[in-house]
Amino acid sequence: MNDKELVIIQAKKLGVIRPRDLGVPRTVLGELVRQGRLERTGWGLYRLPSHEPSEHHSLLEVAVRVPQAIVCLLSALEFHGIGTQSPHKVWITIDGKARQPRLNYPPLRTVRASGAALMSGIEHYCIEGRGVAIYSIEKTIADCFKYRNKIGLDVALEALKEAVANRKLNMDYLWRYSGDMPG
Repeated sequence: MNDKELVIIQAKKLGVIRPRDLGVPRTVLGELVRQGRLERTGWGLYRLPSHEPSEHHSLLEVAVRVPQAIVCLLSALEFHGIGTQSPHKVWITIDGKARQPRLNYPPLRTVRASGAALMSGIEHYCIEGRGVAIYSIEKTIADCFKYRNKIGLDVALEALKEAVANRKLNMDYLWRYSGDMPG
């Protein structure tokens, strides 16, 4: 199997690929783009022309380009189907000492945390064949109250009411995450 075949197979499997995921020279990707067998979707991101992006494609792009990021707050609420907010930016949490990610697209809104506040409540979801770290519903709602000055108390209250009404919430976990205790 040559490098081009490997790239096509991985693109079918993963949806969105990066050169560093494959261990092949970048020239191979450039040649596949010129042949029309692959398309460049962003800086260092490629996919098959036939690939149909999902509604959560922007979360996937951020996860691929900023692997240490965890989707949080408004973006996590939207992913979990809670509330009426439709964020114009992808909200992520990164370590307090991590370098600020620089992406032209999609636009980011970054929150910093460390210790239990960063590491607890992470769930991994498969979007277009790749894993994406997203905070759980309980952790997200607890963080909405913690960061109410950034997103608004009305958003936090709406999320809590809707999650309780739809029985999507485990109150024990919500209590645990509201104190940022390890969970």
